[in-house]
Amino acid sequence: MKRPLRVALLGSRGIPGRYGGYETLMEELAPRLVARGFEVAVYGRSHVVPRGLTEHLGARLIVLPTLRTKHFDTPVHTFLSCLHAAREGFDAALVVNSANAIFCPLLGDVPYALNVDGIEKRRAKWGPFGRAVYALSERLACLLPDALVTDAEIIRRHYLDRYGADSTVITYGVDPRPPQIEAGESVLAQVGLQSRRYFLYVSRFEPENNPHRVAEAYRSVSGSLPLAMVGGAPYAQGFIASFTSNADPRILFPGAIYGEGYRELLANAFAYIHATEVGGTHPALVEAMGYGNACVVHDTPENREVGGDAVVYFDAHRPTNLAERLRELSASPESVETLRVRARERARTFYSWEKVADDYAALFKALVRDHSAS
Repeated sequence: MKRPLRVALLGSRGIPGRYGGYETLMEELAPRLVARGFEVAVYGRSHVVPRGLTEHLGARLIVLPTLRTKHFDTPVHTFLSCLHAAREGFDAALVVNSANAIFCPLLGDVPYALNVDGIEKRRAKWGPFGRAVYALSERLACLLPDALVTDAEIIRRHYLDRYGADSTVITYGVDPRPPQIEAGESVLAQVGLQSRRYFLYVSRFEPENNPHRVAEAYRSVSGSLPLAMVGGAPYAQGFIASFTSNADPRILFPGAIYGEGYRELLANAFAYIHATEVGGTHPALVEAMGYGNACVVHDTPENREVGGDAVVYFDAHRPTNLAERLRELSASPESVETLRVRARERARTFYSWEKVADDYAALFKALVRDHSAS
């Protein structure tokens, strides 16, 4: 009997997922790989993974330290993770985040794929040094890994047209199961929201996600419906204060919410606002669509690839344009219902976690097969 393939998932903050897209990917992918017969190890950071937790959803957790600063958190942890994984002798590995490309050779003889996500050098949060690091990482991502993974067709074309490097497109998924809310645990009740009586925005509070412009736009939206802006960001206190301290009183800032509470918010919103402008397939947008939300989406090629004709588009750089779209939806419940049906069906058709897991399982097997043949 053949032994199961042993794979490592590196480069994220770890699971349980409590931050962003990479963590969501790890949490959804790991148990599905286990169900497909893999032995899975997920590397996590000591300040993120709950103390003493060594297993989650069937995956082994390997927790290592790092330096908790904006610029060193990810590279230091990935550096240590790659050294550790090389000694473990995994059959294959998945590394996420293009900035980690420079550390991947430390994996030694372990064949690996690198998931580069979006075009990170375009993020406004990075200064000249950060953008230079990501520009270099893009080039290294085309040279070093055994396989390159992008999460949207438009990102695949970017790497192909700019560097001549092709990649495998594997998107994110959604599993729109009903939230399991214990008595007294309802996030709606805690925040003061009523089902179908609020707008929802979920994102890290970073400039390229435009939370400041969403907050500005909402001042021009009449009516009593609140806007729940869910999220936060480390190392961005000044930016966050710039749009939260004097925000419209109808805007609620409950902080980051995960798990069943997050599902409850998605399942009960009147409409969902997605204002992100950097990246490929955004997990938050896929999830909002999967839960049948009427989605109002910043108009970028990447977001159009995901939303198609199932969402309404606006220009985040023109807050009045967003305000117009929200007023239109508020005045047309019929349009909201039509958009909900379209979004749910598009997510069901194109964004399945089971398909994502199948794609990664096939990729790992190909990495092992090609490595054995070389």
